[in-house]
Amino acid sequence: MFYETKDHHGLPHDPFKSCVVPRPIGWLTTLSADGVVNLAPFSFFNGVSSNPPVVVVGVNGRQPHGPKDTLTNCKATGEFVANMATWDLREAMNLTSASLPAEIDEMALAGLAPAPCNLVKPPRVAESPINLECRVLRFVDLPSDDPDSRNTAIFGHVVGIHIADSVLTDGRVDTAKIKPVARLGYMDYAVVEEVFEMRRPSVEQAMAARKSAAE
Repeated sequence: MFYETKDHHGLPHDPFKSCVVPRPIGWLTTLSADGVVNLAPFSFFNGVSSNPPVVVVGVNGRQPHGPKDTLTNCKATGEFVANMATWDLREAMNLTSASLPAEIDEMALAGLAPAPCNLVKPPRVAESPINLECRVLRFVDLPSDDPDSRNTAIFGHVVGIHIADSVLTDGRVDTAKIKPVARLGYMDYAVVEEVFEMRRPSVEQAMAARKSAAE
């Protein structure tokens, strides 16, 4: 099938989110201007640069009480923490996705322990094996098909990284040991339990492969 995105796809559910998968989950901790902790997962999240390290999170839609608390808090304080969501933390992560009033501390609601950060004020999720301390670089307003909601990309400079010693193997982050969860489409998720390695070929190797395929 083919459909233009300006038209209806004709399927029972929008397939777009199933066409860009798997997506890491940005499980973001922020603080309100009054110091209330907010913790929320976002499925439009990824790293976009390594030197300096930069992540981006897409904040779409709104809550019943207005703009999403994560966006409001980032605008107020300019800081957030991206906590890695894992298989062991999947239920807690899902619980924090509820659209709760701004005065509710989702970290406490989910029974998670706050741990202090070194360079930013929002706490990190102590149970998460990897936490990225971030300062907002910029906000980019994106087009929205819904006039009552905003689409905003938040770019964050990663200024500090916490890695639990237990997930390091021979000095490398052991992804299979962490079992991070990723978002698919609809209500579907995936978990990383198996990892394989592929080395980037040299120019000579790539050209040799091209010559072999042509013969």
